[in-house]
Amino acid sequence: MKRGKLFVLSGPSGVGKSTILKDLAQRQEFYFSVSATTRDPRPGEENGVHYHFHTAEEFQKLIEENALLEWAEYVGNYYGTPAKYVDEAMESGRNVILDIEVQGAGQVKESRPEAVRIFIAPPSWEELERRLTERGTDTAEKIEKRLARAKEEFESAKNYDYIVVNTTVKAAVCELEAIMIAEHCRPAERIAMIENTMK
Repeated sequence: MKRGKLFVLSGPSGVGKSTILKDLAQRQEFYFSVSATTRDPRPGEENGVHYHFHTAEEFQKLIEENALLEWAEYVGNYYGTPAKYVDEAMESGRNVILDIEVQGAGQVKESRPEAVRIFIAPPSWEELERRLTERGTDTAEKIEKRLARAKEEFESAKNYDYIVVNTTVKAAVCELEAIMIAEHCRPAERIAMIENTMK
């Protein structure tokens, strides 16, 4: 059984990562890691489904126990990836997708150099502002903080393995799917198959 690959998605808040992943799930089978966070649930979000919601004290305990593959602070809240479920999914042959912030993506790359990092970018700054505003989940002050953070995140985009521009969800999903397929065609993964056919 081939081992699954680890794909790390990052991008500014409001860029459409959740929508892209929802559509991708209709075309590709993968394990989507459910992150742990200290932020409050939004309307309709369920614990263990959308996030593992924790108090600050509980989150700190996870850090101390090295139970997180990565963790980061974002706009006053903490987010992290439980390592156990990621490793189990990859061992079973499933691809794993992490939707995490730039800081956390850097941590994953250090501990898992084989991770494939993909930055999701908006088609324009104006479009990002529009999406954040029309989402209707944040105050004006919170939106300004997210936009300020987005400028910092854009600086890290050049360090990623791929950049997908979310002009339309359909196009972004096609590019993401192509990246995932191509990564399984690398020589390190296919050479054993070739050698077996030569025997």
